[in-house]
Amino acid sequence: METVNVTKNTVSTSMTMLKRGLTVGFPIMLGYIPIAITYGVLAKQAGLTLTELTLMSVLVFAGASQFMGANMIALGAGAVEIIIATFVLNFRHFVMSLSFMNRMRPVALKWKLPLALGLTDETFAVSSLHTKEAKEEKGFFFYASLTLIAYLSWVIGSLLGGVLGEIIPEALSQSMGIALYAMFIGLLVPSVKKELRVGLIALIAMLINAICLQFMSSGWAIVVGTVLGGYSGVFLLKGERS
Repeated sequence: METVNVTKNTVSTSMTMLKRGLTVGFPIMLGYIPIAITYGVLAKQAGLTLTELTLMSVLVFAGASQFMGANMIALGAGAVEIIIATFVLNFRHFVMSLSFMNRMRPVALKWKLPLALGLTDETFAVSSLHTKEAKEEKGFFFYASLTLIAYLSWVIGSLLGGVLGEIIPEALSQSMGIALYAMFIGLLVPSVKKELRVGLIALIAMLINAICLQFMSSGWAIVVGTVLGGYSGVFLLKGERS
């Protein structure tokens, strides 16, 4: 009888953590779906098949780099150029994963590794505000459901976007290309408000990209502009202390 009660309590605790994770992850889902649909439409427009664009979301799960990857494919960039550019853009995930692993010390390693793979800017921010759950019983279910709802919404949204890309008029799908620039501006503006030098770094990267376009492919121009622009931040922000 006692064993049955312990099992019921364990299941109840697990379900409670799952529900709490889904609750805090719901706003992320609402934000991801329309952006993922836009990505799906643009990726379809860039020439990817429905299977390819969906698999990219399944395997990569990184909005900014997927948008950039789809754009580079449309420009005719090579695989090496796309891989290097997305690697540089996603390098921040190494830092986020290390920070996440440090906060999740009470959670078993077998759970931390898959959870770290599902980190995005949004899930990282939310999990950073809910560190106490890591110390609670079955707390890993909270982070698992938070990550899962974000992941599934992005993959399903991408699939829907790919389907819509085959249905909606070409003129409308082409106009959605502005979403790529709007998204990057949206990521940049909050940082510029906090530190104007971040805006200067972005301008340097754009200038380098424009110069490189004169004597190399657009794919490599993006790679060089991203790397050198980011490297300039080492000097421009060296006096900054966190």
